[in-house]
Amino acid sequence: MPVYQAGQLNTTALQAPDLYVIIQPPGVAYINGVPTDGLGLVGVGSWGPVNAPISGIGNNAQAQQAIGGVTFRGRDLATAVAVGVQNNVQNFVLVRVTDGTDIAASVALKDTVATPVTGLTLTGLYTGIVGNSITANIAAGTANGTFKLSIQRAGFTPEVYDNIAGAGAAFWANAVQAVNYGQSGVRGPSQIVVASIGASTSAPNVSATYTLAGGTDGASGVTDLTLVGTDGLTRTGMYALRKTGVQVGNLVDCQTPSTWTAQLALGLQEGIYFHTANPAGVSVATSASNLVSAGVDGYGLMCLVGDWAYWNDTVNGVQRLLSPATFTSANQASTSPQQSILNDSIAGVVATQRSLQNLPYSEAEIALAATSRLEVLTLGAPAGPIFACRTGRNISSNSATNGDNYTRMTNYIAFTVASAFGYVPGKVQTVDLRRNVKGAMDAFFSNLQAQNMIGNVNNPTAPAWSVQIDANNNPFSQVALGYMQANVMVTYLSIVRYFLVNIQGGQSVTVNPVG
Repeated sequence: MPVYQAGQLNTTALQAPDLYVIIQPPGVAYINGVPTDGLGLVGVGSWGPVNAPISGIGNNAQAQQAIGGVTFRGRDLATAVAVGVQNNVQNFVLVRVTDGTDIAASVALKDTVATPVTGLTLTGLYTGIVGNSITANIAAGTANGTFKLSIQRAGFTPEVYDNIAGAGAAFWANAVQAVNYGQSGVRGPSQIVVASIGASTSAPNVSATYTLAGGTDGASGVTDLTLVGTDGLTRTGMYALRKTGVQVGNLVDCQTPSTWTAQLALGLQEGIYFHTANPAGVSVATSASNLVSAGVDGYGLMCLVGDWAYWNDTVNGVQRLLSPATFTSANQASTSPQQSILNDSIAGVVATQRSLQNLPYSEAEIALAATSRLEVLTLGAPAGPIFACRTGRNISSNSATNGDNYTRMTNYIAFTVASAFGYVPGKVQTVDLRRNVKGAMDAFFSNLQAQNMIGNVNNPTAPAWSVQIDANNNPFSQVALGYMQANVMVTYLSIVRYFLVNIQGGQSVTVNPVG
């Protein structure tokens, strides 16, 4: 009685009489939406890999461990994470960039001869000034005749390599082995340094404490073009965010209009909604002119007026001027995709350049921002005396696609479908395959409507979607060439931009209550 998985057995070519059991997978594979809370940030740091996505960051402590602490400088990743945490972001992907001058800290551990000789050199696993806070010392091991090497990054748990055996050169070689490859069954390799062998053949110094030195961040020469980076086989800058799954992105403190074309292009390709801003102090009119001159138009980018925001840096005890895109991108990432950040309170803003001068925006200026495809962060909004976005728009000139909710929902749906149905190419196109794919899509959109993420408010009980995979949109001439086509239509819920209230009052008014 052989047992097969579906597709393993040719049932039309059986020879031996027997019972053949074929295990069939469930007909409809239900799908779940892709995460939409990921915020991709590109900037400078004091630790961590360069031009590589760093994921698994959910709070300030994890960010400090990965890229160093909040630093008073432009384009600082840890600062952007701190702003994000204030706005309830819990899923960051960070890309650290440098100007190429970054150096890893190092120190030589020596022996006890009259003129000490290097036994091994410890070098920071990453470049940056965080490496300058790493210390190391050698002491007697727990077991007789052994040594213990302890390595500690300030503020974190030490890495301890105990019971390293050997005398002279053998000890140094064993210590290098322990640091780089770990101790089997005891601990893994170091997460903060790498070790290289020296020339010593004598016993180690067990009274000295060594501090790594010489580490540099390579941040001072970073430009907005560095943040953009290059694409290709080796990806740098924002292109390291490819395939990371983030749906909102921000090049920290980027203010160069010539970068907007690249940001928009990557955003449309990867489903990342980039937020960017004009240079600090730039008016609505000039911001509008910059957007026109840049020649960008599409739903993958939000562009803010150059009214930068002040943030209270409690680590360094100063108020700092940050790009408003740092705040809006954080607010966007923490918002469900069917929602808009229009009129939503943004945390962490102490003031903007305009509000600090007591120069509120006029209705005409906000209208100009809206018609110019810009977003503007203001103090005071319909919801009250809060800092909030006032247009809820991307830079698309198409009124059907210019809402930030359109960007988010379109990317959410498109990339959910892309991730769920990758198994279809290579399958035999059968009625069952079409039925199963359609069933999975229908179930997904039904869940969206049940959660009030899609729908027609004027006909709330009617399906807000349709999925067609049949002979009408898959003619034989197309099927014969290997095509299977699904036509999907979805009605998004709209965002209220203009709330009109008609009031008629007076002693002569007769009221007829409306249910």
